[in-house]
Amino acid sequence: MLKLFNTLTRKKETFKPIKKGEVGMYSCGPTVYNYAHIGNLRNYVFNDILKRVLLYNKFKVLQVMNITDVDDKTIKKSKEESKSLKEITRKYEDGFLRDLKELNILMPEIKPRATEHIKEMVELTKKLLEKGYAYKADDGIYFSVSKFKNYGALAKLEKRKIGKSRIKNDEYDKENIQDFALWKFWTEDDGEVFWETEIGKGRPGWHIECSAMSMRYLGETFDSENKFSDSIIAKNKKQAIIDIHTGAVDLIFPHHTNEIAQSEAATGKKFVNYWVHGGFLTMKEGKMAKSLGNVLYLENLKEKGYSALDYRYLLLTSHYRSPLLFSFENLESSKNSLDRLKNIIQELKDDGKTNVSYLDEFEKAINDDLNMPKALQVLWKLVRDEKARGKLETIKKMDSVLGLKLLEKEKIEIPIEIKKLADERERARKNKNFKLADELRAKIKKKGWQVDDSEEGYRLKKINKT
Repeated sequence: MLKLFNTLTRKKETFKPIKKGEVGMYSCGPTVYNYAHIGNLRNYVFNDILKRVLLYNKFKVLQVMNITDVDDKTIKKSKEESKSLKEITRKYEDGFLRDLKELNILMPEIKPRATEHIKEMVELTKKLLEKGYAYKADDGIYFSVSKFKNYGALAKLEKRKIGKSRIKNDEYDKENIQDFALWKFWTEDDGEVFWETEIGKGRPGWHIECSAMSMRYLGETFDSENKFSDSIIAKNKKQAIIDIHTGAVDLIFPHHTNEIAQSEAATGKKFVNYWVHGGFLTMKEGKMAKSLGNVLYLENLKEKGYSALDYRYLLLTSHYRSPLLFSFENLESSKNSLDRLKNIIQELKDDGKTNVSYLDEFEKAINDDLNMPKALQVLWKLVRDEKARGKLETIKKMDSVLGLKLLEKEKIEIPIEIKKLADERERARKNKNFKLADELRAKIKKKGWQVDDSEEGYRLKKINKT
């Protein structure tokens, strides 16, 4: 029985989908004005683990992850580089999707771009105007937070005073409880980025984008043609629209708080049943952020000899809600652990069985709010248990959640120097010059390789650091 920590209630709850056997999952995607740093990518690995656990529990999952390709940041980047908005955003979107592939993240079934869903955003804004939750100002259309009774419940802001001022920026600090922009009227700063619509010439605010796209694809069915309309609003008001909404913890306020307000104000229904948020990846100096200039990208890790899966393993060693301190020492330890694990697994023989006892223990861990550190412990206990049966099949099932490609044999390039030394040693053995053979074995080992002999010849294996 799967349990998830729901940010809305601040409790661990048993997961029950709106529709039996099916899950509608919305994941806040990237704002494609730059490449995703490894702190951003932690969030997408967490999303992937959640999806894999749902699939493991036999749910049919429809995951929608938006691509924010129009907002304050993307427009600013476009102007800085003197390139079109589309040219800039597609470049970074492609980079993001490459990172997901390298991290072995299951691709969302639907990846809607904000620029391709302006119609839905306009419809939603019109609905909020009609119902009196939104109003026109000189620079745009705003949502009136004072009109929404439960504003701030997700972020526990109920007792904080709500002001009457407006804020046009997409992002703002946690103290700014103000009316936020749904639609921004065009200004010269926007350049060629605008849409001519019934509600005015301009562009959407960041918050309205996710509400419109999530309801467009997850409304109340798994029909990708479903649109935001009165037919959705008119249905059972006790039933939520979306099963699970995910994102990093910094999105709780204002982004997710505003999503709830505008969505529930428009539909009169609960927006999401389970809000699940991932913790930060931190550096010694604090949170990793582009604004602080302390970011690392997946490419930086690869340049130092680490794979994307080495980084994925590191992320699995910490609970998704806990802050994780990144260091290259921790990454090196994870690389060595993953290498050792794969080496052990490659030596296992398939007996066609499944170890029910270990699998049950693994399932309890993953279903306890995605306790991946515990799940890894169970895996290691299994591979080290000399009496355990059914190891390979059980590891295969575990890896469907871990996503570490544990049963894939890696192609390791053997340096020419090592190959020459091994050939020389093989000739020494055949000539019964065992002293020279032992000396060459020691020399090979010193260079980080192990040579094993068999009737068919020798085999070289990279030695993992401990």
